[in-house]
Amino acid sequence: MTNRKRGLILMIFGVFITHFSIAQLTDLARLEYSFIPKSNSEDQYTRLRALLNYPIELKKDDYFIIGAEYNRILLNLEDDYPFDTSGLNKIHVIDLNLGYTFKWNENWRFGVKFNPRIASTLTKQLSSDDYFMNGGIFFINDKKADVNLKRPYRLILGLTYNATTGLPFPLPFVSYFREINEKWSFNAGVPKSNLKYTFDEKNNLQAFIALDGYLAHLQEPAIVNGESVDNVSLSVAVGGLGYEYCFTKHLVAYLYSGYTLRLNNVLRNKNRDEIFKLDDVNAFYLRTGIKFKI
Repeated sequence: MTNRKRGLILMIFGVFITHFSIAQLTDLARLEYSFIPKSNSEDQYTRLRALLNYPIELKKDDYFIIGAEYNRILLNLEDDYPFDTSGLNKIHVIDLNLGYTFKWNENWRFGVKFNPRIASTLTKQLSSDDYFMNGGIFFINDKKADVNLKRPYRLILGLTYNATTGLPFPLPFVSYFREINEKWSFNAGVPKSNLKYTFDEKNNLQAFIALDGYLAHLQEPAIVNGESVDNVSLSVAVGGLGYEYCFTKHLVAYLYSGYTLRLNNVLRNKNRDEIFKLDDVNAFYLRTGIKFKI
């Protein structure tokens, strides 16, 4: 497999589907901190994330949703590199969330989302390379609150498009949640699958496998190996344990900790070919925050 094909596959899984997680569909507000230290190095990756969505009821069971999400990514490159890393320290990803959802029939709800995005180092005036357009359509069959079902479930089917992958066509999205009994439940899908054990109404513990990542434009390209570097991407697959504490049914604090199963932090040229690998050594992973969900 060529480096270009391998890089494309990593971006599909590490960038594309990450930004169409169930959290974007159900969270009204979220504050989050992520941390990955580089093994045997002073380098580290941290991310600060804030999200806010506001639903506007147009009529019964029909909602227009407007919101925004901001990610501030700090690479903290302390090792010696054969090029200037000052333009890589801070990366900003800013999304405008526009959505519409309505009750399709007795069992299904339809939803559509548009996400204009700025993903850039923001060291200069914005250009066309800093803008991306993402979106998706979803069909949701939610029976999580149906007291008549022995094993409540939620199924989400959709198609999503993300300009940062470089693919000119949409990709499928599938997520399936099911209660096994009063204590156990699972969610199968991407970017996250888990097996959850509920102690009581306020506490639960879960084993999870998840994907994370980003792609952004560098406004001040570095020259690396004789080539101009115009983009930076991170793709992560991680497994571990997560704990959630529910202050109320909708307000939840959480802590996920684990170890990366696959990590690829790469500088890319304008065509998104891999030019220089910043890191590919698996490491500790931490993500914590608080969210207000539907």
